[in-house]
Amino acid sequence: MATVAAGYLPILMFLGVAMVLSTAFVVLPILASKLTGSSKPNPEKLSEYECGFPAFEDSRAQFDVRFYLVAILFIVFDLEAAFLYPWAVALGGIGFAGWGAMMIFLVELGVGFAYAWKKGALEWE
Repeated sequence: MATVAAGYLPILMFLGVAMVLSTAFVVLPILASKLTGSSKPNPEKLSEYECGFPAFEDSRAQFDVRFYLVAILFIVFDLEAAFLYPWAVALGGIGFAGWGAMMIFLVELGVGFAYAWKKGALEWE
């Protein structure tokens, strides 16, 4: 029975250290902000700091769906580039089957690109 408990000791130690560190990473910044006075708001702290001028509409306004569509298209074509590099490096070892699989992948991607282009997803007004 003692050997089974001794086997779990490293896991329990790891969990204990993780709990202590995660608690410290949450509590210490809160305490530091309270002690340094950064939680006391004033007009200078509440002013705009990113763009330099006040917002001209509600920050909870909905985004145009085209924003999300462009983001998704970027991710798709970015993943294409991420798949092309290792494929090109390993092309000598994977042979004709690997080449054929990548050509099918590129055709499917091209069809998706043509569809997005036809639907006007790449146009921005």
